[in-house]
Amino acid sequence: MRFKPFFYLIVSILVLITQLFSQNKNPVILVHGFMGWGPDEMGSYKYWGGKFDIEKELKANGFEVYTANVGPVSSNWDRAVELYYQIKGGQVDYGKTQVEKYGIIQKPNNKEYIGLYPEWSDENPVHLVGHSMGGQTIRMLDYLLKTAITDSSLKYEESQLLGQINEGWIKSITSISTPHNGTTLSDIVTSGIPFLQDFIGLAAVVGNSFYNFDLEHWGFKRDGEETWGSYFSRMRKHPAWRTKNSVAWDVSVQGAREMNSLCIANPNIYYFSYVTSNTILDSTSNRHVPDKNMSYIIRANARLMGMKKAYYSDGSETDSTWFENDGIVNKKSMLGPTTGINGSDPISNYRINDILIPGQWYVMGEYKSDHRKFVGHSIRKEKFEELIKIYVEHLLLLWTLPK
Repeated sequence: MRFKPFFYLIVSILVLITQLFSQNKNPVILVHGFMGWGPDEMGSYKYWGGKFDIEKELKANGFEVYTANVGPVSSNWDRAVELYYQIKGGQVDYGKTQVEKYGIIQKPNNKEYIGLYPEWSDENPVHLVGHSMGGQTIRMLDYLLKTAITDSSLKYEESQLLGQINEGWIKSITSISTPHNGTTLSDIVTSGIPFLQDFIGLAAVVGNSFYNFDLEHWGFKRDGEETWGSYFSRMRKHPAWRTKNSVAWDVSVQGAREMNSLCIANPNIYYFSYVTSNTILDSTSNRHVPDKNMSYIIRANARLMGMKKAYYSDGSETDSTWFENDGIVNKKSMLGPTTGINGSDPISNYRINDILIPGQWYVMGEYKSDHRKFVGHSIRKEKFEELIKIYVEHLLLLWTLPK
């Protein structure tokens, strides 16, 4: 498919037209998911783009884009705190609340940031785009921004993020392949890290000296010349892994239900979700099996998810409508949050002539893609160009949102 010159001509025209009529050009922050990494941690291989570079392509099309690098196995609370300080700048402060609950280090020495966008405020909001667990993390950040947190003595936290209300700092939230209601994969894989064959492919980081679990707040770091295998093994055995302060809990169906009960849709934020699916129904068994185009590394996951159920603490369970998946996340979980005690967030399918309203999730479409490919992994150049077209069109839509 050789359409590159024509494609970029059309994109350039669209960007020009949208620039003339856009109401805002707020920066876009890309937030990775479980086991993700920052722009420089894996050499030239990017989380956002694989062998290519989504951030670079979006910048070339006129957008202000930054890529965050939060804890790859940390809880959504901890990741959201890190995300705040990475955008705004300053010393990370997880809060006395987290210290009291989990015994973590409140202000790790080496977690202080200059800030990707120090101007960030209610007058200079941002668009947040999260892939996989990143979509949960940015919803948690919204909760922390709009809520003044108190510790066990009912005193407000002392940090700017946790101790006061900062409404209006987020213009929109976009989730891509996000387990808003959890993933049944976390309940299937019970030993070690859930999703052991997640989309990065652990083989890609074995021996890489730059990859870091960013768990200094757990009092955990890599020792000198320690092999990556030993580093990974020690992390799996760390006691914090078996608490609710980790990815394992947050992406379970019960953990997601509890998060959804806190992180309800903000009436001042525009919400969008992208859905991916790469399994097909086997009519003889009523199970879902991997499509032939699915990446080999996650086919075993997809097969398990296509037949297994997960359980909530009250004894209820997921049903066969959860079987369809993209190899990591169940399709049903990607549309938007539905399982909180307050009921579902408003969710509807996006139509091109819709007058967009805040506080409402718009499903931007379902794509025949596995969990890895929609962020650029294991695809060829022509497919990457098609993917960039989807991203560019979405960011142009974000530009049309009111100030």
